[in-house]
Amino acid sequence: MLSHLISQVLDLSGTPPPPYLLRYQPPPILQQPPELPSHSSCLLNLEDDQSEDDCYNLVMKAGKFEMLEPGIGPPSKRARKDSTQGKKLSETSVPNETMESEIWKEFPEDLFENVIARLPVATFFRFRSVCQKWNSLLTSNSFSLQCGQLTRTQPWFYTRTHENVNTGAMYDPVSRKWHHPNVPVVPTNKIVLPVASAGGLVCFLDISHGSFYVCNPLTRSFRELQARSVNVWSRVVVGMTANEKAGGAYQVMWVGSNGEYEIYDSRNGTWACPGAMPACINVPLSLNYRSQPVTIAGCMYFLRSDPDGIMSYDTETGIWKQFTVPAPVHLREHTLAECGGRIMLAGLLTKNAATCVCIWELQKMTLLWKEVDRMPNIWCLEFYGKPIRMSCLGNKTLLMLSLRSKMTNRLVGYNIARKEWFKVPNCVFPHSRKRQWIACGTAFHPCLTAKA
Repeated sequence: MLSHLISQVLDLSGTPPPPYLLRYQPPPILQQPPELPSHSSCLLNLEDDQSEDDCYNLVMKAGKFEMLEPGIGPPSKRARKDSTQGKKLSETSVPNETMESEIWKEFPEDLFENVIARLPVATFFRFRSVCQKWNSLLTSNSFSLQCGQLTRTQPWFYTRTHENVNTGAMYDPVSRKWHHPNVPVVPTNKIVLPVASAGGLVCFLDISHGSFYVCNPLTRSFRELQARSVNVWSRVVVGMTANEKAGGAYQVMWVGSNGEYEIYDSRNGTWACPGAMPACINVPLSLNYRSQPVTIAGCMYFLRSDPDGIMSYDTETGIWKQFTVPAPVHLREHTLAECGGRIMLAGLLTKNAATCVCIWELQKMTLLWKEVDRMPNIWCLEFYGKPIRMSCLGNKTLLMLSLRSKMTNRLVGYNIARKEWFKVPNCVFPHSRKRQWIACGTAFHPCLTAKA
């Protein structure tokens, strides 16, 4: 282009070009990358999106840069002959279907179960329909061992709605999706509510007859517990613990306001009353029935009032303790929670017309609640001047809070470990557009091999 421009100038002037210009060959000019709009951006998205691939190719075409480690030179260009041989080799090494089936036939069984155990729970249940072998993994002892060696995933939430009190809905916070079981896990002719969970199992209480049920919501492993030895028709608080080292054995405990309590042990299948409430604990207990107890290192903690504080029961030694912990000022609608061995408190803080959800942590040295976080102010403005009721649907590391008034019903989640607030999508049943109002629920760690 430069020599062409010079020749045109010399033609206009009538002067022949000098010999050195005829011998000069200008270097090739690098092609300028296309300019991108200042407002364009490329975000990483795990979903398949063609626009994302186009954006990625556009950026790569603008400049193909590669980071090199210090002390290592740029890769040398491979000869044409080598590249051609590599291309022919890759073309001829594509396995056919017969070869692939031969390889997968010899795949080690233990490695196969190890891979399947690491799949997301929802993905595993979709894969169960592939063949009978995959469907039978739930009853395999070796597969149970593989699942037991894995670290626990984030808890799911099992809930009941006002419109369908006998139909459950499960929420997966990882995929942010609601799952609706096709077959009920508990009897539908009774009002049965989830009240506790442990070891991948959920405990249900029949509020009309006082019967207890335990089941795995994922596999529908179900058991109706033995009838209680005493008739306690008053309101009770129910807790549950599980011992994974004892082959998945679990205990269910209920406590009444007058100090009565019983413990069910799955190893012998009976209810037992270990002893009477010690005299150091004030009776009646004034338990907070809206707060589910939490279990930390074998101790079960209950929230009580009058006086405000916490009661604990050691499931191994059978010792009761009582701690006086003053409640925060202007607190109402509060519930216990736990995260990493810490006792937490979530509740509504109301002053004048303003309402906010706050999170406290119990200081073990001073036995005082210390505020560690609160809901964003822009979310609190929605509830300004409205009488709000709060229900906690899960208190294990992840919280799901149902905030409702006469005209609004919001589901808010909170990650205690990360101090992150997030909004939970509305619960809508399949083939319906009506939003369901959540009545109650509990958090449980999804476990494919837990048996009732």
